[in-house]
Amino acid sequence: MDDKLSIPQWAKADRPRERMLALGPKALSDAELVAILLRSGQASESALDLAKRVLHTAGNDLHRLAALSPSDLMRLKGVGEAKALAVLAALELGARRRALEPAERPLVGSAAVVHELMRPHLEDLQHEEFWLLLLDRGLRLIDKCRISQGGMHGTVADPKMIFRIALERKASVIILSHNHPSGQLRPSEEDIRLTRKLREAGALLDVQVSDHVIVALGGYYSFAESGAM
Repeated sequence: MDDKLSIPQWAKADRPRERMLALGPKALSDAELVAILLRSGQASESALDLAKRVLHTAGNDLHRLAALSPSDLMRLKGVGEAKALAVLAALELGARRRALEPAERPLVGSAAVVHELMRPHLEDLQHEEFWLLLLDRGLRLIDKCRISQGGMHGTVADPKMIFRIALERKASVIILSHNHPSGQLRPSEEDIRLTRKLREAGALLDVQVSDHVIVALGGYYSFAESGAM
């Protein structure tokens, strides 16, 4: 009688899928991640044990694993076409992501860069919009998103929404940006109050609010460059 437990019989905290849901993918070993891709093992072998065999075939080297062909993997007992393709597709996606990162994630190190990123979205609008730039610790752009849009003279920026998005996207630094359709570059009193409020809230949440850039046809105004942060 085989006393070996299958994955569904393990404690929930030890199952790869449950661990990934609870702790995120970075907490998992290579074998656990491959097991999730494989989805199932065999009658005598769990998905995790099968994943360990797959990795062993490539010397526990992900680069060597990615270089294998589907037929190479399918020579392993328990690895069919679907499993082999799932593993190799995931590795290929990872490689493509790494190749795209330098070009697709610009370094946002100045207000001038913020202006160039936001001008296509804001410069010609006849109403105000409030946007958020999400950055990692190295000031690389994670994403930019519109928070709100309003009328000619203002829009509402909800701090709860701003920091919910920042925390969900794991941003370490955020930059605020909105436009002035009137062409006036100087911040309003409401702009100043909002910037101060968001900066103070960010300090509590360990999310740095590094700048607030106002975009208009005549150029831009940066709170950071003007010493107003």
